[in-house]
Amino acid sequence: MHLTPQHILIAGATGLTGEHLLDRLLSEPTVSRVLAPTRRPLAAHPHLENPVGDLATLLPTLSGEVDTAFCCLGTTIKQAGSQEAFRAVDYDLVLAFARRARELGARHLVVISALGANPQSSVFYNRVKGETEEALKAMGWPQLTIARPSLLLGTRHDFRLGERLAAPLLRWLPGKYRGIDACALARALWRLALEEQNGIRVIDSSDLRRLGR
Repeated sequence: MHLTPQHILIAGATGLTGEHLLDRLLSEPTVSRVLAPTRRPLAAHPHLENPVGDLATLLPTLSGEVDTAFCCLGTTIKQAGSQEAFRAVDYDLVLAFARRARELGARHLVVISALGANPQSSVFYNRVKGETEEALKAMGWPQLTIARPSLLLGTRHDFRLGERLAAPLLRWLPGKYRGIDACALARALWRLALEEQNGIRVIDSSDLRRLGR
């Protein structure tokens, strides 16, 4: 069964995947409202509401009906500056966004996690991603879709040397380990949002690439 969300809430709309997803949402004729809180202003659009400021501060002020929420939040330990600051974004802020989305009526949350997410992992990044997934599952969402992409490919606003050097190799890795273009991930997220399938789904990178073709 395919339903078309009309009222969308998105976090991370200025990020690599979030930008592509926002463009797609605003081009969909059935989407009448996109609520996208961001730190910097977005280009105006008749269907876009764009509160500007710190997301944690903006969350309580958000209002209006929401059908589906997309969480494209994510940082790196290097960007954040410490493990504690990383966790504040990839765990605390993601959960705060999810709670507010549910309060606004969203019944489907589509969230970007990461390949290797595991709450028992010895790797801090993967462990936090796994803990976030478990906390989201415990919220009792009618529909929760967790996307676990491999390394995202595309041009970022912030330069990441490691990703730039690894990108050519990652395009040739097998299966779920192959890198995925952010535009393809955005297409996959939208297609997943159209599917009515109650419960929890975890989608790995190989399936995301297929959906994003």
